[in-house]
Amino acid sequence: MTNSQHKPVSFKDAQTAFTSYIRDPENNPAPADVKKQRMEMYRSLMFNNVESFISSNFPVLRKIFDQQSWNTMAQDFFSCHTSKTPYFSEIAEEFLHYLEYEREFRSEDPPFILELAHYEWVEMAASIATEDLPELSLDLEELNESIALKLSPLAWPLVYQYPVHKLSPEYQPTNPPEQPTFILVFRDREDEVRFIELTAMTYQMLQIIQEQEGILLSVCAEKLISKFNNLDPGEIYKGIIQAIKELVVKDVVFLN
Repeated sequence: MTNSQHKPVSFKDAQTAFTSYIRDPENNPAPADVKKQRMEMYRSLMFNNVESFISSNFPVLRKIFDQQSWNTMAQDFFSCHTSKTPYFSEIAEEFLHYLEYEREFRSEDPPFILELAHYEWVEMAASIATEDLPELSLDLEELNESIALKLSPLAWPLVYQYPVHKLSPEYQPTNPPEQPTFILVFRDREDEVRFIELTAMTYQMLQIIQEQEGILLSVCAEKLISKFNNLDPGEIYKGIIQAIKELVVKDVVFLN
């Protein structure tokens, strides 16, 4: 082979050069055999698709960042994160992973960035979850200590340091409040995603039901009374019954 002859570029090498430029044109040369105008069109199309998807799935987070900071973060995600899925519906989870494990905290980042991103991701995950709700519960008139409790597969009891459901461009606390925020995100039978702010006791109750599916109401009550041993057991039991009744109506807790 003479010096004027060149080894043909393999498809894999050509593909790598193409995608490397698409992801990070600042640090990778454009393929020599593709017109620059065409490469810019490809790059703009792909980046804009990804950026639009994360913007739509994290709308509050997007509003909190100014345009330049958001574009810088979106570009860093697009350039540096190696996604484990080809599905657009899972890009939001990939972005959450990027924020939690790959992106270094920066001075312009709000202290609640991870919690807000997680909350917004849960809302999206609830909207596309494929699980079905169980059949309707037993009648509430049959509620007694021997009834077994089950949590909806479309319900997520959550706890955050910051009041994530209240955050906005106008409300950005720099320090978490003294008490954590307990939230239930769930999807109802009309496929509407909703949220409820919970008390600490109701959150613990849902955690117990989630961890031990089919737990008897009496056992659940015993566990809660043990956790909140500074409160009157009778008042705790009344609170449990009231919370269960409200959550059964919302198809969050099911009776068996």
